Amino acid sequence: MNIVLLEPEIPQNTGNIARTCAAIGADLHLIKPLGFSIDDKHLKRAGLDYWHLLNVYYYENFEDFKSKHPDGLYFMATTKAQKVYTEVKYTKDCFIIFGKETAGIPESILIDYPETCIRIPMREEARSLNLSNSVAIVAYEAMRQLNFEGLLKEGELRDYKWNEIPGK
Repeated sequence: MNIVLLEPEIPQNTGNIARTCAAIGADLHLIKPLGFSIDDKHLKRAGLDYWHLLNVYYYENFEDFKSKHPDGLYFMATTKAQKVYTEVKYTKDCFIIFGKETAGIPESILIDYPETCIRIPMREEARSLNLSNSVAIVAYEAMRQLNFEGLLKEGELRDYKWNEIPGK
C-alpha cells in the first residue's frame, strides 16, 4: 500500500504518519513543497526509531508523482467527497492521497478523480480531522479489506515476556 502526502506542512504529523506506514508496511510518498526540512528534529522524533522500516519517496510536485505512477489507482481523501472511505475497494498497490493540513487536496486535482474521492464521516460543524489520524483511519480500513496482509493477527501475537519489554 502507498500513503501519499501532498505538500504536508507539520513535521509531527508526517512523523506520526511515517510510524503508521512502518507499522503496516506501507510506502510513504511525499510531494513537495514540504513545510519542513526532512532533517527536522520534530519529524524524526514523531517517527521514533521506525525510519529503517520505511520506504520514503519524494516528488517535486503532483505532476512528477503522476508521471512516475501513471497507472496507479489513486484514492483522494477529502471532506468534499460523496463516498465514505469504507465504500471503496482498496488494492495492495493503491495510492491513498492526503492533502496539506491547512487546505487539503486542491479542487483542481480532485476534479480529475470524482470516482475515487473518499471522506471520513464527521459532524457538520467539524472542518476536518488531524492529518495523521485521518491517515491511520483510512489505512487500517484498507488493511482490513486486505485481510491485514503481512501484519500480526489473532493467534500470531508476539511472545513478550512482560518483564523483558524491549527498551526497558
